[in-house]
Amino acid sequence: MSSDFEGYEQDFAVLTAEITSKIGRVPKLSPDEKKQMVANVEKQLEEAKELLEQMDLEVREIPSQSRGMYTSRMRSYKQEMGKLETDFKRSRIAYSDEVRNELLGDDGNSSENQLIKLREERAHLLDNTERLERSSRRLEAGYQIAVETEQIGQEMLENLSHDREKIQRARERLRETDANLGKSSRILTGMLRR
Repeated sequence: MSSDFEGYEQDFAVLTAEITSKIGRVPKLSPDEKKQMVANVEKQLEEAKELLEQMDLEVREIPSQSRGMYTSRMRSYKQEMGKLETDFKRSRIAYSDEVRNELLGDDGNSSENQLIKLREERAHLLDNTERLERSSRRLEAGYQIAVETEQIGQEMLENLSHDREKIQRARERLRETDANLGKSSRILTGMLRR
């Protein structure tokens, strides 16, 4: 079980290293190469998401008492994935700025203030997007904790129910034993009187 998880971990590490390297190269490529690289990175990001889903399935099959370590590792992998996606968005924005400038024939005549303002707005939007993604991850983690807590509570209720049944059976046996002792006592008392 954990060997499958570790295999997925190794694949994920290799894949994310490749993606990081390619994201860093995007702004330095020619327009055609950039287009190809962006498509390639998108495909690899999808593969990484699928690996995370496989790892998540593996973690769910691990017994709850030893699941904690794997759950925290999954959390860090999901954060890493979010960071990769954010970095990729930023590199694509830089890429789309250059493409737009080429298509519109913008040779730098637009005022510097407008460019600065656009970049600030874009950075602000990216920050807001990151905040939303972080909030979404927190909500997801909270939901996961609630589900795990519910499972633990359900297991405890089942254990208590089993214990209650055992106690009731023991009490019933005790009553039967008490009744048998009462009968024995009456029989012995009758025998002694004779």
